[in-house]
Order: sequence, then structure tokens, then C-alpha cells
Amino acid sequence: MSMLFEPIKFRDIEIRNRAWVAPMCQYSATEGVPNDWHLVHLGQFATGGAGLVLSEATAVVPEGRISPADTGLYNDEQVAAWRRITDFLRAQGATPGVQLAHAGRKASANAPWNGDDAVPEAAGGWPTVSSTDRAFGELAAPRALRTEEVAALPADFAAAARRADEAGFDVIELHFAHGYLVHQFCSPLANDRADEYGGDFEGRTRLALEIAEAVRAVWPAGKPLFARLSATDWVEGGWTGDDSVRLAELLAERGVDLIDASSGGIEPGVSIPVGPGFQVPYARRIRQEGKVSTGAVGMITSPEQAEEIVASGSADAVLLARELLRNPHWPLHAADRLRADSPWPKQYERAAR
Repeated sequence: MSMLFEPIKFRDIEIRNRAWVAPMCQYSATEGVPNDWHLVHLGQFATGGAGLVLSEATAVVPEGRISPADTGLYNDEQVAAWRRITDFLRAQGATPGVQLAHAGRKASANAPWNGDDAVPEAAGGWPTVSSTDRAFGELAAPRALRTEEVAALPADFAAAARRADEAGFDVIELHFAHGYLVHQFCSPLANDRADEYGGDFEGRTRLALEIAEAVRAVWPAGKPLFARLSATDWVEGGWTGDDSVRLAELLAERGVDLIDASSGGIEPGVSIPVGPGFQVPYARRIRQEGKVSTGAVGMITSPEQAEEIVASGSADAVLLARELLRNPHWPLHAADRLRADSPWPKQYERAAR
């Protein structure tokens, strides 16, 4: 028996296996609206046998997009476009999920192939906001949000969660990682505030907890809520594994069902000891000490490696990105290697015999 291909249930939603698709930005939307590219990009993973297919970081407000070409869930046109995609994913047996995000001071950036620098307002960019007025690397300096503006952000996430339900998503992942807005508040490296959203751990994590509460209040009770954390900043004086365990416990108390344990992103040029499964220890620690389900991500490539992560109790699921870009049918190949029941699409069954 393969643990990787055992179904897993969160609330009322059963996901067919533990091989999941990590969110991957595509920089291919127009005015926040996903299109045929997103249908094919995400659809290939569903036909390839993945359990949960998470869409890219999807902004809750226009100014929360990482780039002008990012997707959103802040208007009805976007809801209708996403519904076409979620209907297809579900028809292939996959569970559709969306990552809700606000990029903060890392917003209004060019697509990586156009330089990854700031987009000027004259070219379709916009002024950015953050926990601080300090810039991220060479990007434009943001404006520090006023206290009342910070207090209004949970309502923006809640409104996007309502639209996510209308769009047919069964899982929401809150993006609290990779140096984007909520991570900017959590990390002492990007939070120099003197109000109730700054200072000590309680102040810096207040926004994350308020967003989780607001989303959980409007997201259907039978649908799971996940959160992605950067488990460490990899910088002395920054966010730590201890902080992540503590925040994970608090998020679980507020109805978060799984922590997707990633890392880094708060500062440019940080040396990270990248290697196969380099973030798995954080998923394991949060799962064991935080008493909450976790997903492991980061250079997970082989079926045997993924199986060991789940079977050993290091995480409840694995999330793949680059490996799935190289091989969108990775789950089908992995099931064959692990001698598990393959999640073949019905259209493939005759050819597979």
C-alpha cells in the first residue's frame, strides 16, 4: 500500500491522493482574469492524476497583484472565468484550490522574463503598500499602511473567499509566505510599526490571525482552509521555526486545517541551503509540535522521496511545482512506480491496458 496515494479528507472534502500541485505564478492574465492558458496549465495536472490543484497567487484587490498579469478574485468577471477552470478540474477527479494573496511591497513588478523590476505607473503599474515604507531590493519604496487600512484588509480577503466559493473552489490557501504582505507584517525584518500591528509577536501576527478568522467566518464550514507560511527567513533576527510553530497553533485554533510549510522571500540575496527536501524538516516540526496537518514543498522530485515524506509522518501531503512542469503526469508515473492504484482519467484507461 502507498500512503502517497491514500485519499485524505479535510472537513467534507476528500482529496483523492497526497500528491498536490503547488501554486505557480503564470503572469498570463489580463485585468486579473484567467484564460485558456490557465485552463490548460492547471488542467494538465488534473488529467495527470494530482489530488489537489492549487492555482497561482490570486490577488484579493487589484493593487495586491504581484504583476499586472496576475490573476484576481475581486470582481464577477474573474469569478466566471475561474468557474470554467474549476469545473474542468473537478470533472477529472481533482480538487480545485486557490491561493488568496496580497503582494504588498513586492507588487507592481514585471514578469520575470521582462526583468522582474518595478512597473512604472505610466506602463500600468501602481504605488505599493506594506507594513513599512522600506523597499524590497530594487523595487519601488512602498507606502506604510495606516492602522485603519490594515484593519480593513481581512474584509478584502473575506470578500475574495466568497467569490472563491462562487467560482467553484473547494480549498482556499492563504498566502502568508514568500515576503508578501502578511509575511511582511509577521517578520521583524519588514515590520517597524509602532501600532497594534507591530512590535512583538502578538502585534506582528495580528493581521494573519484576523484574516484567518474573517475568511473562516464566510468560507463554507465543510470546506478546508489552508495557510502557507515561510517557516524561516533564513536570516538572523528574522522569522524563525519557533515562530512558525507558535503561529501554526494559533491559526489552527481559528479554523486553519493545514499549514503549507515553505520558507524565505522576505529579503533579497539571502543564502538558502537548497537541496532535495530542504524544507521538509519544517513541515515535520510544525506537524509534530503545532499539532496541525502540514504539506511539504521544495525539491521533491522522486516518487520514493514523496512516499517517504508522507509515510514517515513528516507531512500529510507533498506539493510539487517544477517537477510537475517537467512531467504533468508525474502522479500517474509515481503510482506505477509505487505499485499503487493509478488515478487514470477514464479517457486513458483503454490506452493504459
